[in-house]
Amino acid sequence: MRLRPLAALSIAAVSAVLLVGCSGSGGGTASASPTAAAAADLCDAQVASGAAADAVTVSGDAGKAPTLSFTAPLQIDKLQAKTIDKGTGTPVAAGDFISYAMTAYDAETGQKMGDVGYAAGQLLPAQISASSPLGQVLGCGAPGERVVATFPASEQGAAQVYVVDLLSVVPSAAWGAAQSPVAGMPTVELGDNGAPKITLPGGNPPAQTEIATLKKGDGTTVQTGDQVLVQYTGVRWSNGQTFDSTWDKGGVPTSFTTTGVVPGFRKALEGQTVGSQVLVVMTPADGYGEGEINTTDLKGETLVFVVDILGTQTSQAQ
Repeated sequence: MRLRPLAALSIAAVSAVLLVGCSGSGGGTASASPTAAAAADLCDAQVASGAAADAVTVSGDAGKAPTLSFTAPLQIDKLQAKTIDKGTGTPVAAGDFISYAMTAYDAETGQKMGDVGYAAGQLLPAQISASSPLGQVLGCGAPGERVVATFPASEQGAAQVYVVDLLSVVPSAAWGAAQSPVAGMPTVELGDNGAPKITLPGGNPPAQTEIATLKKGDGTTVQTGDQVLVQYTGVRWSNGQTFDSTWDKGGVPTSFTTTGVVPGFRKALEGQTVGSQVLVVMTPADGYGEGEINTTDLKGETLVFVVDILGTQTSQAQ
């Protein structure tokens, strides 16, 4: 694919171009679990270094916003990537979701444009692939990897110099500490991959929406209007049947804003922490409205969701 320089460093614009080909942050077709072949493909995807990348000096510790030094204007003919610090642990593979951070400089002036991702909640985790600029810059690096990348000018913008830090690989299921079950709520049994099986307690549904935290995460708190990365399964109270589940779609997380979903789902997300798993039993009023229960829509249904919160991006960062 033809790569473009990253957009001017508003947080939303910065991440947008790096994520071309990655759907975890919205759009496209995400892939399922990584394979050995995917890991090899990602290693091969990393572009080579060259004179432009070699001309950039990077100071500072990986994982913290760096300082770049180069003689401006820097001549950049093509995308180049040079590893500054090697990561440790298991290399990433295509299909993995990663947390990352970046700092951008204008190649013409040498001025810093900004940095993003070094503070919690600034960027959603992104799915890395061999066809995306993020994959072509980082390749199959490991957590702690720091890469300097030079992007040539194009119709989308001037030439730019970036440092990209690969911070961590994000689990595909909630990792928080297990919490005590709440009496009278549905029970949840997890499969080996983290997919939930929901068993209803029987009897009439509750008159009010009920929420229980099944796992308590240690990450950022989800605020109103945040964009979140989640896994979820939803079942109907009327018959216990699953009507929607990311786990049934290859186990690939999806993202949306908390204000873009039904009230019951929003209540289940806001105030929770990243890494948490939440159980919500929502009334029709907090779901898809009152009406006669049928199999063609969700009107009149009390709905039960198990939601794994894998990442959040603050509304100020969008």
